[in-house]
Amino acid sequence: MSFSKFCANWRTLITYLLMGIWSAIAWLNPLGSVSAAATSLSAVDSLPANPVTVALQPKQNPGSAGNFVTTAVDLVGPSVVRLDTERTITRRDDPFFNDSLFREFFGPDVPVPQQEELLRGQGSGFIIDGDGLILTNAHVVSDADRVTVTLKDGRTFEGEVRGTDVVTDLAVVKIDDPGEQLPVAPLGDSSQVRVGDWAIAVGNPFGLDNTVTLGIISTLERSSSQVGIPDKRVDFLQTDAAINPGNSGGPLLNDRGQVIGINTAIRPNARGIGFAIPINKAKALTDVLAKGETVAHPFIGIQMVTLTPDLARQNNQDRNSNLIVPEINGVLVMRVVRDSPAEAARLRLGDAIVAVDGTPITTADQLQRIVENSGVNRDLRLTVQRGPQTLELTVRTAQLSNTR
Repeated sequence: MSFSKFCANWRTLITYLLMGIWSAIAWLNPLGSVSAAATSLSAVDSLPANPVTVALQPKQNPGSAGNFVTTAVDLVGPSVVRLDTERTITRRDDPFFNDSLFREFFGPDVPVPQQEELLRGQGSGFIIDGDGLILTNAHVVSDADRVTVTLKDGRTFEGEVRGTDVVTDLAVVKIDDPGEQLPVAPLGDSSQVRVGDWAIAVGNPFGLDNTVTLGIISTLERSSSQVGIPDKRVDFLQTDAAINPGNSGGPLLNDRGQVIGINTAIRPNARGIGFAIPINKAKALTDVLAKGETVAHPFIGIQMVTLTPDLARQNNQDRNSNLIVPEINGVLVMRVVRDSPAEAARLRLGDAIVAVDGTPITTADQLQRIVENSGVNRDLRLTVQRGPQTLELTVRTAQLSNTR
């Protein structure tokens, strides 16, 4: 036998002997492996935190991965309410009574019986004042004859709609005599929200009370026209947290349990895209709505689109186009509303607005924000390109009439 082969056999024999001794010790002390694991865990806890050691820690700080959602929901959940609404409508257009044979036989002046129908709806809201002041969406409670408020603990109250604003889709409801101080949702600062921040949606979708979904903020200042609801004037927070029918009016929270938005809208043709009104917008209007006053919404009375040289060129090269527009950046007037400030200022279809009070304008959203922030009964000086002419027109803003 060679010397090297002898050494190899000897090392193998020693290895088997050591394994046997270790097995005997383990058999005599079956808890030895648990004690060793506990010791190792204590050693890990004393090390600086990192993604691996944090996952092994038995307790975590509020806001750390794993329990910040629970902490936020525990903080805000009691203040989130379900709003059940009832509205009675009258239908007069029964097809039977409008039939020509019926009219011919009984005559045109015969009284037509009216049919009443009770419509029920459901949404969410959250308490912002201990005396029972609730923020929600206007489309949840508008025109409601009765509002019932249900708290998370099951208590129910009658609610009074203090004020609604359909343009921003905000509303304030007051609980009638709550009898005690109610839980209040802490309000955050939506101006501090950043893309990628956590977003927690709380509400009552499809009648499933106290539902929580988690996502992130995917976009800031998404205009209502981009969302597909041009009759609103809101720059939304966009999130991929699931928002469903019944979530409307509920709070969107950050990872600290502060309300940063009010869940409002979804895109029916898309998944993972929901929209919330920034809480700072609601803060600015809450007092006005709580008093039942009208929210000021200036308007000038035009329908408009963003104009670019490429868009104008495509239009001008289309033989079926009845309108030749300037090939510039600006806002193209598509329609002038009758009896509006724009009509009084002699704006026309095809005008390209390129500046307001000397500030260049390149998008329709930019012009909308300037008008919204200007105030009612304020003069705005518009620089307009009309064919080869450059004009200066003054338009005086008025109150938008479809605000409730």
